[in-house]
Amino acid sequence: MAGIGGVGGRALAARLGRVGVWSFALQRLTAEDAGAAMRELELRGFPAVWIPESVGSKDVMAHAAILLGASDQAIVAPGIASIYARDPMAMAGGAKALAEAYPGRFVLGVGVSHAPSVALRGSDYGKPIETMTAYLDAMTSAQYAGPEPGQPVPLVLAALGPRMLELAAARADGAHPYFVPVDHTPIARGALGSEPCLVVEQTAVLSTDPVEARRIGRAFARHYLALPNYANNLRRLGWRDEDIANDGSDSLIDAVIAWGDVDAIVSRVKAHLDAGADHVCIQLRAESSADPALAGYAELASALLSL
Repeated sequence: MAGIGGVGGRALAARLGRVGVWSFALQRLTAEDAGAAMRELELRGFPAVWIPESVGSKDVMAHAAILLGASDQAIVAPGIASIYARDPMAMAGGAKALAEAYPGRFVLGVGVSHAPSVALRGSDYGKPIETMTAYLDAMTSAQYAGPEPGQPVPLVLAALGPRMLELAAARADGAHPYFVPVDHTPIARGALGSEPCLVVEQTAVLSTDPVEARRIGRAFARHYLALPNYANNLRRLGWRDEDIANDGSDSLIDAVIAWGDVDAIVSRVKAHLDAGADHVCIQLRAESSADPALAGYAELASALLSL
């Protein structure tokens, strides 16, 4: 019987390719428009598209089904599905249903989310490692009445700190750090070891105007800098409270958000790959959070996909 996880990090890395897309904007679109955007990204050659599950967002399993049904080959992956949004049996069952319907095209990313988000869902935020460990145990033993997928569903954990990275190495096929500077990538690789797949999100603004680029980047970063998980991760990397305060110093914004021309953004992606990432998913930010930035991805595609 195929389960959740156990594909192997090297096999998952080969399946994902070196560069993919990460998009909040797709969930802001109608199903028809999101499907059209998904097809455009696939046409440009991007092998994987990562999507979020935030409070008030589309249910990530339903959203993944829409995007998978609208495309032919590209992988769709939650980055991440919150363990507080559904019980372990529902998570495992949804993942297996998508993996059976779209062989080789669904990767399950799960994470513990954040205390404020969990509170808005009406739940209490538990100790991250213990809660995730128990959840993974429950997924493994969950009953499932549907047809099993032909192969296990690849599993990655949202991970920033050393303990969650170690859990990802022990219990999943890889880890998915989000909102991190390049300095985090070799640390993550060291904690994971050589086998697990390291999937790094990199936010980017395709603009050479530093004022405009930082304005767009700072509007995006504001939310994350206020969340303890991300702020504490930056502190572990040596960033000061003064850098984290007031929506981020210029140096911090520049470290977590790549901006500039095509060469500048490609250079940042290459830095992650050189530091140990297997797959970097680019989240292009535009003026509107509902803009999927398709023109920007088209401009970047050739250079990114040649890495």
